Amino acid sequence: MLKKVFGSAVFGVEATTITVEVNVDSGIGYHLVGLPDNAIKESNFRIAAALQNNGYKIPGKKIIINMSPADLRKEGSAYDLTLAIGILVATKQIKANRLEEYLIMGELSLDGNLQPIKGALPIAVKASSEGFKGFILPKQNAKEAAIVDGLDVFGVDNIRQVINYFDNDEPIEKTIIDTKEEFYKNLNFPEFDFSDVKGQESIKRCMEIAAAGGHNIILIGPPGSGKTMLAKRLPSILPPMTLHEALETTKIHSVVGRVKAHSGLMAQRPFRSPHHTISNVALVGGGSYPQPGEISLSHNGVLFLDELPEFKREVLEVMRQPLEDREVTISRAKFTVTYPSSFMLVASMNPSPGGYFNDPNAPVTSSPAEMQRYLSKISGPLLDRIDIHVEVTPVPFDKLSDKRKGESSVAIRKRVTNARAIQTKRFANSEHVHYNAQMTTKQISAFCALDESSLTLLKTAMEQLSLSARAYDRILKVSRTIADLEASDHIKGAHISEAIQYRSMDREGWLG
Repeated sequence: MLKKVFGSAVFGVEATTITVEVNVDSGIGYHLVGLPDNAIKESNFRIAAALQNNGYKIPGKKIIINMSPADLRKEGSAYDLTLAIGILVATKQIKANRLEEYLIMGELSLDGNLQPIKGALPIAVKASSEGFKGFILPKQNAKEAAIVDGLDVFGVDNIRQVINYFDNDEPIEKTIIDTKEEFYKNLNFPEFDFSDVKGQESIKRCMEIAAAGGHNIILIGPPGSGKTMLAKRLPSILPPMTLHEALETTKIHSVVGRVKAHSGLMAQRPFRSPHHTISNVALVGGGSYPQPGEISLSHNGVLFLDELPEFKREVLEVMRQPLEDREVTISRAKFTVTYPSSFMLVASMNPSPGGYFNDPNAPVTSSPAEMQRYLSKISGPLLDRIDIHVEVTPVPFDKLSDKRKGESSVAIRKRVTNARAIQTKRFANSEHVHYNAQMTTKQISAFCALDESSLTLLKTAMEQLSLSARAYDRILKVSRTIADLEASDHIKGAHISEAIQYRSMDREGWLG
């Protein structure tokens, strides 16, 4: 007897429906084909134990299971429940007249309980688009899948519930979520606030500009000057995620199983801070079966690289293309996957190996050769892709001991949100551009026109600092953001001057 059950495979951030064909014939043997990996090949042991512990069994017959399309690599343990139900129906141990209406996924424990799976959200999106009536999966992933409209989502704890649903028509409670309500309910404010930061008003201004335009920023300063403290507070002034951004972000985190159990939509912008020992594959994604890296997990959020020169140079260099294209493409012999990676890069570094640059009172000093070797880990092309370079100086004692609170993140976020609203209106007709940092060369020409005096000022800076063409574009983008914060239609000389100040590492004395 031949029966078909439906599961799904995730490639990149998209799912592909898998048809599991179970054929039972006379003879003996269990044959699983269709390019399954080792985790799927081992499933027969888990399925046998789970069925036996729930009053069923794999009969001593010839069972052939094909996972179609057969030329597509399948991986993971999430097909256990799919295969188990297929075997039970094909061997007539249970009846299931409506099986073709459902997509079934779940990892089995030996007692029949279900473990959470990865990629529940993209699978649910695909199931809905292909017209499936329902999606049966572990209860831990039910809220995540229920975000998708037009699909009945049934979260179950045990294989027994699935058997009873098909065989005895025992109902399973649907998981129903009002996506918008869930999104706004979880739009809590981050725990870190700029009001905790003493002094550093000029750096706060830089962070506000970076947040308003989505610009990459690098903070350069001695130990204890507050670089990490400032970076951790950047998400608190970023505009709230839109519903579309939240869905995009949740999808990526779902693929790697990073969505918290029993939670639905991610409402907070991600903040990722990998250690400097990270490999290039872990940063940009990849592996034998490609997975998203840190830059994709930072999509619509912040990637913070603390102590930038301590990262291996080849690790930093692989970020160059994703920083420009805002996506990363991983190619293998038989397939190619693309992950979105539109993130804000925030980097921090000491100005020298000892941490103190040109400070006569410093406890540790570095020779020019040591400094050059330290700074040479950061290439010019990578620095060109960072819009704002700013030096962070230590906070004096009188400001540290001041009991007054600084300006709150709420107040700064309001200005940032207003500036982003201007940019949203400006780029309303552009599908892939939403804020100033994403502007193309053509859009820079259209929206960053300068008057004669501003053009002269920029020309002088370009010649004296020997800036590259890419740095020229960055200055125009940052000045456009400064103008937006002031709700100015035109870029003025003051905006250009301020933007030029934020190219610290282009000046004499840095990088040789």
